[in-house]
Amino acid sequence: MRSDPWSQLRSHTRARIALGRAGASLPTAQLLEFAAEHADARDAVHSELDVRSLIDSLSSLGLPILSLRSRAADRESYLKCPDLGRRLDEPSAAAVAANSNSDVDVAVIVGDGLSALAVQRHSAAVLVHLLPLLRARRFSLAPICVVTQARVAVQDEIGSLLNARVAVILLGERPGLGSVDSLGGYLVHGPSIGNTDAQRNCISNIRAGALNPPAAAEMLAWLIEQSLIRRISGVNLKDDRRSESLDGQPAGPILFRREALDSPTASAR
Repeated sequence: MRSDPWSQLRSHTRARIALGRAGASLPTAQLLEFAAEHADARDAVHSELDVRSLIDSLSSLGLPILSLRSRAADRESYLKCPDLGRRLDEPSAAAVAANSNSDVDVAVIVGDGLSALAVQRHSAAVLVHLLPLLRARRFSLAPICVVTQARVAVQDEIGSLLNARVAVILLGERPGLGSVDSLGGYLVHGPSIGNTDAQRNCISNIRAGALNPPAAAEMLAWLIEQSLIRRISGVNLKDDRRSESLDGQPAGPILFRREALDSPTASAR
């Protein structure tokens, strides 16, 4: 049997290149691999978050944890009616309001999204690295909110109820073939119901073999810091650290302390 000249190239990418053919169809092995990955993606979308296990993994982070639900009563309604996942149900909204302060810098939220598997595997690891970075900057933190049947925009209601300047949500992304556990991080300044996606920053593809949790946490911490300093987010806020370097090396984040937010020139950057 002749060796496959494409096999070495395929070992360097997840892309489906040079799959070959059997007559007018795909080879059996490639067809079965596609079917298996498609089934894994469907399973991830329908998976349920183990809230108790997740809360246990977050309990060492030193913040109160609220277990919340969106207005989607179950997975089926969540998938069919996306708007239901963007708002809290009444008991959850009341619980968040009861835990709000006069103001807080950052509200941290974890939602199952379209892949509870991603949240189960990676969200705690991101927060283990992120929260110390935020505390080092002396940013005040709201209770961690864990939300089931959640869409990205639920961060607006939660952040608003907590009187947070910035809301960050870690959410399971829509599974792809071969990437069923990809976590996304979304940030918005001035969380308020009705915000658009243009007002959010997104860090995508947090998982093994892609963006690892420590790197994602550092990127999120920089964006949160700059969002609070400049009072912007979304299309107005870019990760421009590399362009700030004068010697050709990637520039690291400038560390701003909590006191800088009270400066009259804090929004000038």
